[in-house]
Amino acid sequence: MTTVGPQLDLSGIQPPPSDADGSMGQVMSATKKRLTSKWASLAAVVLAVAWTVPTFGLLISSFRPARDIATSGWWTAFTDPQFTLDNYKEVLSTTGTSSLAPYVVNSIVITIPAVIIPILIASLAAYAFAWMHFKWRNAIFIAVFALQIVPIQVTLIPLLSLYADVGIAGTYWAIWISHTMFGLPLAVFLLHNFMKEIPGELIEAARVDGAGHVTIFFRLILPMLKPAIAALGIYQFLWVWNDLLVALTFAGSSKTVAPMTVALFNLTGTRGSQWYLLTAGAFVSIIVPVVVFLSLQRYFVRGLLAGSVKG
Repeated sequence: MTTVGPQLDLSGIQPPPSDADGSMGQVMSATKKRLTSKWASLAAVVLAVAWTVPTFGLLISSFRPARDIATSGWWTAFTDPQFTLDNYKEVLSTTGTSSLAPYVVNSIVITIPAVIIPILIASLAAYAFAWMHFKWRNAIFIAVFALQIVPIQVTLIPLLSLYADVGIAGTYWAIWISHTMFGLPLAVFLLHNFMKEIPGELIEAARVDGAGHVTIFFRLILPMLKPAIAALGIYQFLWVWNDLLVALTFAGSSKTVAPMTVALFNLTGTRGSQWYLLTAGAFVSIIVPVVVFLSLQRYFVRGLLAGSVKG
């Protein structure tokens, strides 16, 4: 015969706060007080206004007729509002010399591989530098990181000559390879620092269970890299999407390869006679980066904060 004693309900009992919790609360309170400075808030407001007002003026100008843009400033739209959609119709039309539609497709074709390829290569290289032991590992990592100090401008002509010899000048391959090379040093450095924050015990436990480097990378490391990859992907995407120098050098003004930035550059004309279309074209080019940033914003913030707090 067994007897069962009364069961105690402990669900409503909370453990008393520890000293560590109290000290952490004090640290958070002090940090919040330091970050809520009135001067810092004023500086943030000034910067926001200085950044927003020209953009707002550009938006208003994109809806104004060409004659009004040439004869008066954008602020006169408040006293004499005259708006039209002709600028956007001309820019978004599928026909005509001012159409941006083919260049939008070119920008997408250029940007997607130019973001995926360097991130994939950089993640593999960062894992090797962080968790694989081989000779001259630290020296090679420093050399890769030091490539960031090489100005892009000094590499354009040698690369263009090389691409012409190989036969890929004026093609997507020239732009993809160039953006991959220019983006790899920073990508390797950032992903390496993120991987070094992963506890070594996780890697050792996976090795004890018989996992190799491939399994560890794809099933353990890669899921943890989502915030860092998202942050890096946004940076790389904005860099490639807004790039003019690399695209103009390796693609020229070809309508079959040139991205939107080259088309916007050509919209101004040789004497700036079509710059009224530039305002509408600029906001068309903004739509895709804004959508990408808003969709990955939470991962972007996590990636920025990754590695900043230990514990």
